Amino acid sequence: MKVLVTSIFLGIVVVAFAPVAEIQADEKSPRKWSKETLKEKLNSMQFRVTQEDGTEPPFRNEYWDNKAAGLYVDVVSGVPLFSSLDKFDSGTGWPSFTRPVEEKEVKEVKDSNLGMVRTEVRSKTADSHLGHVFSDGPAPSGLRYCINSASLRFVPLEDFEKEGLTQYKELFSK
Repeated sequence: MKVLVTSIFLGIVVVAFAPVAEIQADEKSPRKWSKETLKEKLNSMQFRVTQEDGTEPPFRNEYWDNKAAGLYVDVVSGVPLFSSLDKFDSGTGWPSFTRPVEEKEVKEVKDSNLGMVRTEVRSKTADSHLGHVFSDGPAPSGLRYCINSASLRFVPLEDFEKEGLTQYKELFSK
Protein backbone atom coordinates (compact mmCIF):
# COMPACT_ATOMS: atom_id res chain seq x y z
CA MET A 1 0.00 0.00 0.00
CA LYS A 2 1.59 3.24 -1.06
CA VAL A 3 1.14 5.80 1.71
CA LEU A 4 1.80 9.46 1.10
CA VAL A 5 2.21 11.86 4.00
CA THR A 6 0.50 15.00 2.74
CA SER A 7 0.69 17.33 5.71
CA ILE A 8 2.25 17.57 9.13
CA PHE A 9 0.78 20.32 11.28
CA LEU A 10 0.86 20.48 15.07
CA GLY A 11 1.76 16.81 15.30
CA ILE A 12 -1.15 15.63 13.14
CA VAL A 13 -0.29 13.51 10.15
CA VAL A 14 -2.74 13.34 7.28
CA VAL A 15 -2.33 10.17 5.22
CA ALA A 16 -3.58 9.49 1.70
CA PHE A 17 -3.59 6.08 0.10
CA ALA A 18 -2.76 5.45 -3.55
CA PRO A 19 -5.50 3.92 -5.71
CA VAL A 20 -5.68 0.11 -5.80
CA ALA A 21 -4.84 -0.11 -9.52
CA GLU A 22 -1.65 1.94 -9.03
CA ILE A 23 -0.50 -0.23 -6.14
CA GLN A 24 -1.01 -3.46 -8.03
CA ALA A 25 0.73 -2.12 -11.12
CA ASP A 26 3.91 -0.69 -9.64
CA GLU A 27 4.79 -2.63 -6.50
CA LYS A 28 5.84 -6.16 -5.67
CA SER A 29 3.65 -8.62 -3.81
CA PRO A 30 2.87 -7.43 -0.26
CA ARG A 31 3.69 -10.93 1.02
CA LYS A 32 7.32 -10.19 0.15
CA TRP A 33 7.49 -6.80 1.82
CA SER A 34 9.88 -6.61 4.75
CA LYS A 35 8.70 -5.61 8.21
CA GLU A 36 10.64 -2.36 7.74
CA THR A 37 8.78 -1.56 4.50
CA LEU A 38 5.43 -2.30 6.14
CA LYS A 39 6.32 -0.09 9.10
CA GLU A 40 6.88 2.74 6.61
CA LYS A 41 3.61 2.07 4.77
CA LEU A 42 1.29 1.54 7.75
CA ASN A 43 0.57 3.57 10.85
CA SER A 44 1.45 1.95 14.19
CA MET A 45 -2.07 0.56 14.83
CA GLN A 46 -2.35 -0.84 11.28
CA PHE A 47 1.04 -2.53 11.67
CA ARG A 48 0.21 -3.96 15.11
CA VAL A 49 -3.13 -5.35 13.93
CA THR A 50 -2.16 -6.69 10.49
CA GLN A 51 1.39 -7.88 11.19
CA GLU A 52 1.36 -8.71 14.90
CA ASP A 53 -2.21 -10.11 15.14
CA GLY A 54 -3.30 -7.24 17.35
CA THR A 55 -6.78 -5.93 18.17
CA GLU A 56 -7.83 -2.30 18.21
CA PRO A 57 -10.14 -0.87 20.89
CA PRO A 58 -13.88 -1.36 20.35
CA PHE A 59 -16.02 1.72 19.60
CA ARG A 60 -12.84 3.77 19.09
CA ASN A 61 -11.92 2.72 15.59
CA GLU A 62 -12.54 4.21 12.19
CA TYR A 63 -15.27 2.02 10.68
CA TRP A 64 -17.32 0.44 13.49
CA ASP A 65 -20.23 2.80 12.78
CA ASN A 66 -19.58 3.69 9.13
CA LYS A 67 -22.84 3.44 7.19
CA ALA A 68 -21.65 4.69 3.77
CA ALA A 69 -21.96 2.51 0.66
CA GLY A 70 -18.70 1.03 -0.56
CA LEU A 71 -16.04 -1.63 -0.22
CA TYR A 72 -13.57 -2.37 2.54
CA VAL A 73 -10.19 -3.35 1.12
CA ASP A 74 -7.10 -4.84 2.76
CA VAL A 75 -5.04 -1.88 4.02
CA VAL A 76 -1.85 -3.71 2.96
CA SER A 77 -2.70 -5.07 -0.49
CA GLY A 78 -5.75 -3.04 -1.58
CA VAL A 79 -7.67 -6.23 -2.40
CA PRO A 80 -11.46 -5.94 -1.80
CA LEU A 81 -12.53 -7.97 1.24
CA PHE A 82 -15.96 -6.84 2.49
CA SER A 83 -18.93 -4.85 1.22
CA SER A 84 -21.05 -2.33 3.09
CA LEU A 85 -24.03 -4.35 1.80
CA ASP A 86 -23.01 -7.17 4.15
CA LYS A 87 -22.12 -4.93 7.13
CA PHE A 88 -24.32 -4.92 10.22
CA ASP A 89 -24.28 -3.49 13.73
CA SER A 90 -23.26 -6.36 15.99
CA GLY A 91 -23.04 -4.14 19.07
CA THR A 92 -19.41 -5.20 19.57
CA GLY A 93 -17.74 -1.93 18.55
CA TRP A 94 -15.93 -3.39 15.53
CA PRO A 95 -17.06 -3.55 11.91
CA SER A 96 -19.05 -6.77 11.42
CA PHE A 97 -19.96 -8.45 8.15
CA THR A 98 -22.03 -11.51 7.24
CA ARG A 99 -19.61 -12.59 4.51
CA PRO A 100 -16.56 -11.55 2.48
CA VAL A 101 -17.18 -9.94 -0.89
CA GLU A 102 -14.90 -12.61 -2.46
CA GLU A 103 -14.62 -15.87 -0.48
CA LYS A 104 -11.28 -16.66 -2.17
CA GLU A 105 -9.68 -13.49 -0.73
CA VAL A 106 -9.96 -14.48 2.93
CA LYS A 107 -8.66 -17.50 4.76
CA GLU A 108 -9.65 -18.91 8.11
CA VAL A 109 -7.08 -20.19 10.60
CA LYS A 110 -7.55 -21.89 13.99
CA ASP A 111 -6.54 -19.48 16.75
CA SER A 112 -6.02 -20.84 20.26
CA ASN A 113 -4.38 -17.75 21.75
CA LEU A 114 -5.87 -16.20 24.88
CA GLY A 115 -6.89 -19.62 26.22
CA MET A 116 -9.83 -20.10 23.84
CA VAL A 117 -10.34 -21.57 20.39
CA ARG A 118 -11.49 -19.11 17.74
CA THR A 119 -11.33 -18.83 13.98
CA GLU A 120 -8.98 -16.11 12.82
CA VAL A 121 -9.62 -14.35 9.51
CA ARG A 122 -6.63 -13.35 7.37
CA SER A 123 -6.35 -11.81 3.92
CA LYS A 124 -5.10 -14.27 1.36
CA THR A 125 -3.00 -11.89 -0.75
CA ALA A 126 -1.10 -10.05 2.00
CA ASP A 127 -1.63 -12.52 4.86
CA SER A 128 -2.87 -9.61 6.99
CA HIS A 129 -4.58 -10.41 10.28
CA LEU A 130 -8.13 -9.03 9.90
CA GLY A 131 -10.04 -10.30 12.94
CA HIS A 132 -12.17 -13.36 13.73
CA VAL A 133 -15.33 -15.05 12.47
CA PHE A 134 -18.04 -16.29 14.82
CA SER A 135 -21.22 -18.31 14.29
CA ASP A 136 -23.52 -15.83 16.06
CA GLY A 137 -24.32 -13.58 13.10
CA PRO A 138 -27.63 -12.84 11.38
CA ALA A 139 -29.28 -14.79 8.55
CA PRO A 140 -28.69 -15.90 5.93
CA SER A 141 -25.10 -16.96 6.76
CA GLY A 142 -25.33 -16.96 10.55
CA LEU A 143 -21.74 -15.70 10.54
CA ARG A 144 -20.21 -12.59 12.08
CA TYR A 145 -16.91 -11.53 10.59
CA CYS A 146 -15.64 -9.25 13.37
CA ILE A 147 -12.93 -7.21 11.66
CA ASN A 148 -10.46 -4.59 12.88
CA SER A 149 -10.87 -1.21 11.15
CA ALA A 150 -7.08 -0.89 11.21
CA SER A 151 -6.82 -3.81 8.76
CA LEU A 152 -9.14 -2.09 6.29
CA ARG A 153 -9.37 0.93 4.03
CA PHE A 154 -12.85 2.06 3.00
CA VAL A 155 -13.52 2.93 -0.64
CA PRO A 156 -16.81 4.82 -1.10
CA LEU A 157 -19.03 3.81 -4.02
CA GLU A 158 -18.41 7.12 -5.78
CA ASP A 159 -14.64 6.38 -5.86
CA PHE A 160 -14.87 2.89 -7.42
CA GLU A 161 -13.86 4.08 -10.90
CA LYS A 162 -10.83 6.03 -9.73
CA GLU A 163 -9.80 3.07 -7.50
CA GLY A 164 -10.15 0.50 -10.30
CA LEU A 165 -13.13 -1.25 -8.67
CA THR A 166 -15.83 -0.69 -11.32
CA GLN A 167 -16.54 -4.43 -11.54
CA TYR A 168 -18.09 -4.19 -8.05
CA LYS A 169 -20.55 -1.40 -8.92
CA GLU A 170 -23.18 -3.92 -10.05
CA LEU A 171 -23.42 -5.27 -6.48
CA PHE A 172 -24.86 -1.91 -5.43
CA SER A 173 -27.42 -1.63 -8.24
CA LYS A 174 -29.56 -4.58 -7.10
